Amino acid sequence: MASLQQATSRLLTRVSPRSIVHPTYTRHLFSKSVPPTRSSLRTGVYATVFAVSAGLFAVYYFDARSALHRYVLTPVVRYAFDPETGHKLAVKVLQSGLAPRDPVSDDLRLRIKIWDGDVTNPVGVAAGFDKDGEGIDGLFNLGFSWVEIGSVTPKPQPGNPRPRVFHLPEDGGLINRYGFPSQGHAAMLSRLRARIPAFNEPGVNHASLRDGALLAVNLGKNKDSPADAVDDYVLGVKTLGPYADVLVVNVSTVIQGLQNRDLLEKLLKSVTQARDELPTSARKPKLVLKIAPDLDDNQITDIADVIKKSKIDGVVRPAYLINHNKHEQGGLSGRPVKPYSLKALGALRRELPASILLFGCGGINTGVDALDYAKAGASMVQVYTGRIKDELVEELAKEGKTWSEVVHESIERLSLKEIPPVKKPKAGESTVIQLISEAKELHELLDKLGRRMEEYLQRLPHKVEVLFNTCAHCCT
Repeated sequence: MASLQQATSRLLTRVSPRSIVHPTYTRHLFSKSVPPTRSSLRTGVYATVFAVSAGLFAVYYFDARSALHRYVLTPVVRYAFDPETGHKLAVKVLQSGLAPRDPVSDDLRLRIKIWDGDVTNPVGVAAGFDKDGEGIDGLFNLGFSWVEIGSVTPKPQPGNPRPRVFHLPEDGGLINRYGFPSQGHAAMLSRLRARIPAFNEPGVNHASLRDGALLAVNLGKNKDSPADAVDDYVLGVKTLGPYADVLVVNVSTVIQGLQNRDLLEKLLKSVTQARDELPTSARKPKLVLKIAPDLDDNQITDIADVIKKSKIDGVVRPAYLINHNKHEQGGLSGRPVKPYSLKALGALRRELPASILLFGCGGINTGVDALDYAKAGASMVQVYTGRIKDELVEELAKEGKTWSEVVHESIERLSLKEIPPVKKPKAGESTVIQLISEAKELHELLDKLGRRMEEYLQRLPHKVEVLFNTCAHCCT
């Protein structure tokens, strides 16, 4: 063992520190690098595409009034898809939250008082666009102050078979025979409830959940319900009334039997009673009646008499006519129906007092069209596009008036004048009060007769005037 230790010590003394070889590391002048995975040209192209796409999306999303919508997206959707597919695609985009928004506050000229409160503009979206309440908030974001969803029926029903919507490009119109497709009360109720936030904004008491805007629900009835039954409407009032600012009772299409005077009286009495019986904690919506499009003057007079005796708050005339002249049957809407809608609206305005509001609908494509309805006595208009507001502001500026002033003047001039009730004099008292009352009634009748005579004379053919002039010339 001692010899081993001596040998080890001699070996260590022989090995000097300098004799230990350390590994050396050499750094080359040029080192190899990983080659670039993308060329600078490709990166520039991608960056440009991204910037352009982001800019276009910003224009699309934040400005619903931009030319991109009117001249690019709308024509693409219209001509790339059949009408019904394009319609459903638009509703789905509105539901997704990716629909564009109107960034501009409404001009003060457009503000008007509707019943108990103001709306920021008189332009609403008509029923039939969002049939099942899928895109309510998307439509409000587009700038509408009135969104009417439906018609909704108690039970789901599929409507008519496809195809059932047809464009008329040469006429600027559209034919539809949807046949009231609806997902039913339950589906719409769930969507209306889902909109309600946990905490409401202070000062906002509308079902629209927005200040200066109203949410309307259009109530229909199932095809398999009896023609003269009113239960479907009563159920709609009880189920959906607490979640709407306005309920529209739709008797315009498949249920024209309900426009019989006796049946209409029963219907209006039933729905107003159901509305009044809603719980005190629930919202009490206004009731609006939507009548048929093809009514003659006598029918309009009868319906107006029933409405005056009811608690109905307003009337809508549909934006379509029953079409029998084109290759496809159905409801004709768009530009061709405007003269007929204005005529019917004027007839209604003369038969109803100012307290019952009218809503114009049909062939409204420009600000001038909307102003024509205001001058005929409509408080608001319903359309399928929100682009008329800028044009409407320009037209009002030309006239130096606000929308509210135009409407007020028209209603004062055209509406049926309400005669305040006069107490019947007691026996032995002077009959002067009774004579005054009778004189007022006679004045109203003569005024009404005069207006009708004036309308009749305006309808006489021009040939009659020529004939009279010829006779007068011969006699002289």
